[in-house]
Amino acid sequence: MSDPVPLISLHDLGLCYHPRRTLFSKIDKTFWALRGLNLTIYEGEKLGIIGRNGCGKSTLMRVLAGIYAPDEGRIVFHRPDCHVELLSIGVGFEGNLSGAENAVLNGMLMGKSRRHMRARLATIKDFSGLGDFFDWPVSTYSSGMMTRLGFSTAMEVDPDVLLIDEVLGVGDAEFLAKSEAAVQAKFQSDRTVVLISHDPGIITAICNRAVWLDRGKILATGTAQEVSEYYRSKQNLGVA
Repeated sequence: MSDPVPLISLHDLGLCYHPRRTLFSKIDKTFWALRGLNLTIYEGEKLGIIGRNGCGKSTLMRVLAGIYAPDEGRIVFHRPDCHVELLSIGVGFEGNLSGAENAVLNGMLMGKSRRHMRARLATIKDFSGLGDFFDWPVSTYSSGMMTRLGFSTAMEVDPDVLLIDEVLGVGDAEFLAKSEAAVQAKFQSDRTVVLISHDPGIITAICNRAVWLDRGKILATGTAQEVSEYYRSKQNLGVA
């Protein structure tokens, strides 16, 4: 069995939020959402990131997607042509553009040609179930409609690394069933997938490795089952 091939590496990575000063707050405060993170994501692996709400999971996903730049440390992409796509509500959407226009733009940002994306608009529209709203500005969309558009587009872009936010559970039963089937297909392929969740059951069921994130730091890493069981035990003791 060959050694795993590194795809993305984080080296002492940190990201700090700087809240704006207001008339009612004259004290400058900072909050480190992530601090001292060292993590390697390997080609083809299914990595779960588990932790309670507010632990830094979504911030980490946005760093991996290139939406946020770290304030300290560095992130290394071992393949210069590596394309990363974040599935999360409304991320990367331009409100004044239609769903169709956003689908094309999103695909182009992931390295696909305009022709490639336009040829797949009918498939994206059909999978999303948005109907006529596909040609409406996304500023008129509900969170569930944005999820439909983002998910349907990502399935056609087929990036090297698929980042899945736990908020994808938004939506009706029919679309949820379709999206779960599509995600399962990705997990069964050689595509690299990173899934965040606060549910250890989900992590254990579909991931082969997991990381426990708490207060912006990694507390444990190992197999999905090992980390999930450790997370459960500490939750029961009120540690996290």
